[in-house]
Order: sequence, then structure tokens, then C-alpha cells
Amino acid sequence: MLAFAAIPPRLRYNFAALNPTAKAVEPIPALDLRAQYVSIAAEIRAAIDDVLQAQQFILGRQGSALEAEVAAWCECAYGVGVGSGTDALMLALRATGVGPGDEVIVPVFSFIATAAAVTALGAQPVFADIRADTFNLDPAQIEPRVTPKTKAILPVHLYGLPTEMDAINEAAERRGLTVIEDNAQAIGARYKGRRTGGLGAAAAISFYPSKNLGAYGDAGMLVTNAESIAARVRSLRDHGQTEKYVSQEPGWNSRLDEIQAAVLRVKLRHLQEWQRARQAHAATYNRLLAGVSGVIAPQVPAGLEHVYHQYTVRITGGRRDRVHAFLAERGIGSTAYYPVPFHLQPIYASLGYQRGEFPIAERAAEEVLSLPIYPELTPAQIERIVESLRASLAQ
Repeated sequence: MLAFAAIPPRLRYNFAALNPTAKAVEPIPALDLRAQYVSIAAEIRAAIDDVLQAQQFILGRQGSALEAEVAAWCECAYGVGVGSGTDALMLALRATGVGPGDEVIVPVFSFIATAAAVTALGAQPVFADIRADTFNLDPAQIEPRVTPKTKAILPVHLYGLPTEMDAINEAAERRGLTVIEDNAQAIGARYKGRRTGGLGAAAAISFYPSKNLGAYGDAGMLVTNAESIAARVRSLRDHGQTEKYVSQEPGWNSRLDEIQAAVLRVKLRHLQEWQRARQAHAATYNRLLAGVSGVIAPQVPAGLEHVYHQYTVRITGGRRDRVHAFLAERGIGSTAYYPVPFHLQPIYASLGYQRGEFPIAERAAEEVLSLPIYPELTPAQIERIVESLRASLAQ
């Protein structure tokens, strides 16, 4: 962790303005990528320099190596690097036959990219409510929403916790639907001993900088065990080309570049260690929050492994926003992921959904608060966060 004096003044909290009599306290950001970089700076610089020396920046050996390494990490046969996690979702859906007029069932509570990827293809997202304990898609919500237009199910492993893939796959098999995993937040998580990413027809991974495995810009990957899907995505990501200058269908320009691939290969070597650190921090939070009235800690059903992309609690009693502000005043970062469920987003107003149709997601949107969690976090910082949380609730 960098010393407070090393943080540029423009990035520091103005504690004097908040309380002129208080001593400056080192802020605890929601995420500290600077601390991560300090720990691997030499490896990162060497990897980037290797790319600069090679002077191949698109579809080179770094990207090919990363595809194989991430696929192996996810226990899948194939990986295809693309420009972002959102692109990975769109390409996966397109490669499995989703197009204009089709419907795709998605959980109503997630980052907007999950639903927007469906919309971008001219298909319609059909929203389903979540489970209160996991924030993930409730499998019981699937079959009542299936119509003759339904083509796929797009479950999300939200916050790093696997969703109920057995029940989802069973519903999909009964109805002849394709399952695409939104694995943007859960690389490395396990569902009944199997890594997320290999539990459906294909999965989309995001390497957005804040992710557990984050690039230094936008990047993503599709993983799959189906050679046909991998081959089509390789074509679609490169203008639909099947050979140089020969395009069989409209595609995208969505190729993961060599510098991002090189950075991600370095970080992948550390991912297991970072994952264990996140899980240890979550265990510390769980211990310190036990018995704290007004806070519900994350729940992990038996047989699932959480990788804690976010450590998300519920703040009950309508106090979430007040707690968030209280923590901010004390230099502690926290974020509400996500304050507006899909059916209440302006982009989907034309679908005609009303407030009250998805009560579990709506309540989650009002209560969730993600506390700082990253490998470099210290036990003392976690204690300070929990003490401040307790103090906010005591007011």
C-alpha cells in the first residue's frame, strides 16, 4: 500500500474540509490498482517491452498464448480474445444463432452490458428476477418467460459467485435453449468443483481494469468447449473473415491487442494468489460483521466458491445511501452495484415494465453496498472499515 504522502494531492480526500480538527487519515479506496501495479511493475514493464521489441500489436503470439492460458484456467478447450467483455457477450450470442426478433432471458439485476449485448443484436432481453440470498438469476423464473421466440438464457455469475447452473441448464435442455454464461466478474470461481466459463455453450469474460484479472484498458475473451463456436467468433471478431480479405458475413473489429494480452499474461500468473487473498479478506469481513444489526453479509451456498470480485453486503432499513456517505466522509470508498435494475432503466422504458414487477431485484438495488476488497487490503484497514460501518449504523 502506498504511503499517504506518495498519493498526489489532487487524489487525496480533503479531510481538513470535513473536520478541521481531525488529523489526516490515509484513505481506503474501493479499489487500489496502484498498489497492485507496484507489486508487479518490473514484470509488467518487461512484458510490454517484449511487445514493443516484436512490433506486432494485433493477433500475435501474446494473444494466442493468453487464449490458451485463460482457456486452461477456465477448464475449457478454446479461448478467443476480443476487444471487451461486452463484445464477448455479443459475439457469443451471435455465434450461437441469436439475432433480430429473438428473445434472451437475462437476470434483471446486473451491469447494463448483460442486457445491452442482447439489444445490440436486434434481439429482446426478457427480464427475470433474482434470488435474495445470492443476487443471481432465480431458475424458477425461467420457464414462465419462455416463448416461441426464446433462443437463449444469459445467466450472470454476479460479484464473483456462481449462479445455479444445474437448474438453468436443465431448464434450457427442456426448452431447447442455448446457455451463455456472463462470466465477466467470476473468472476462477467454482460451481460444484468446476470452473465457471465451461458450464454452458460459451462464456464471456471481461478484463476491464477493475476486474480480478484486469487489463490496462478494455479487453475480453470468449471461452468454450465447442470448436464451431470458437471458429465462428474468430471470424466474427475480424470483420467476418475466414481468410485474408475474404468475409463470409458481417462481423466486428474486436481483436484483443498484444499489449493487453502481455499484461494479462503477467497478471494471470498471480491470479490464484490474489484470489486467495480476496477470500481471506472476505472471511475477515464475515467474522467482524457477524451479529452487526442492519448488515447482511454475502452468502455462499454449499458447493460454490466465491472469488469476491465484489464484497457486497445489504444495508437494511433504508440506510444504504446514508452509510455510503458516512464512509466517504471518512475516506472509505464504497459503491452500490447496481442502483437501477434493468426494467427501470430508460433504455428499456419501451418494454413496458413497471416498478414492483421484480421486487427482489428492486430491493437489492436499494440495499446493496460493495465494500473495499482487493488483494493488497490489510486486516487493519478491514477493521477500520467495519468500525466505520458500525458507527454509521449507530447514528
